[in-house]
Amino acid sequence: MLQHIPTHVISGSLGAGKTSVLRSLMAQRPSHERWAVLINEFGDIGLDSALLDGDQQGVSFTEVAGGCVCCVNGVPFQVGLVQLLRKAKPDRLFIEPSGLGHPLQLLEQLRDVPWLDVLAVQPMVLVLDAQKNNSATALASIEPGLLAQTGLLLVNKCDGITPEQEQLWQQAFAPLPLHCTRQGQLAYALLPGYQQQAGQQAAEDVFAPASVAVGVLWRDPQQPICSVNAQAEGWSIGWRWHPSQQFELMRVQLWLMQMSWQRAKCVLHTNAGWLSGNALGGQSIQWQNTEWRKDSRLELIFAEAQDQQRLTAELALCRVTQSFSQK
Repeated sequence: MLQHIPTHVISGSLGAGKTSVLRSLMAQRPSHERWAVLINEFGDIGLDSALLDGDQQGVSFTEVAGGCVCCVNGVPFQVGLVQLLRKAKPDRLFIEPSGLGHPLQLLEQLRDVPWLDVLAVQPMVLVLDAQKNNSATALASIEPGLLAQTGLLLVNKCDGITPEQEQLWQQAFAPLPLHCTRQGQLAYALLPGYQQQAGQQAAEDVFAPASVAVGVLWRDPQQPICSVNAQAEGWSIGWRWHPSQQFELMRVQLWLMQMSWQRAKCVLHTNAGWLSGNALGGQSIQWQNTEWRKDSRLELIFAEAQDQQRLTAELALCRVTQSFSQK
């Protein structure tokens, strides 16, 4: 296993565009480097690797689901990272914490045992949402300690930003490097620490044996695997459906429009093909083609707990083979 692996934390609030930033960087991966990506999601289903079209050549993914990596007593994070590093033997590691997480605590973990000689943590990339904040409100909402660990402020969704407003962003966060972008685009040369290289191969594996991951077993392809996660920050529900199950796209869209969710993410086998979607509350989902074929996944985050059985039954009615009755 390599030592001193350059490790990049891509942090930001819910829906700021962290996954889009990762997608942009992966498209620029140097051909001689192996990359590993650890994604932390608030829900339990695991969607971001699917949205990133996982299993890309030269890139290995793993997900730590069910809350913030620094708030689940560290065990899922430690196990997930060990397994990822063993599997990928990467030249570079990327970590995307949940938008509801605490990145400062995560950075403390990464700089502590057993990672001291394994990871070389680089200054963090902090993704900000220009559509939800202006420079003043963004500055007031960020912990000073977090800014001290930040190497690049990436202001995303700058489509409507004027040159004068961009100047205000630059002035508010000076002398920190700040870059305005759209759709999460980030030039690889702007990534803090991109020139850092991993150390030499360690003489032996410093980790204890890892358990073997258990695959998904579909007892009934007609029934989904459903998972609920209730925490102080919110309530999430997610489903995984067998890939043979096909959804009527219009039915899904109408169903989603009836609810007041905070975040919706999905990859679905639909009558229009395999599509991925991602939106914050009040927004229409923007659908795009995806190479994912393993299963259909949909996750919703709400401010308060919902009726799990009702939501599952309503989603089941959105399948092509089912009749649909609008309520």
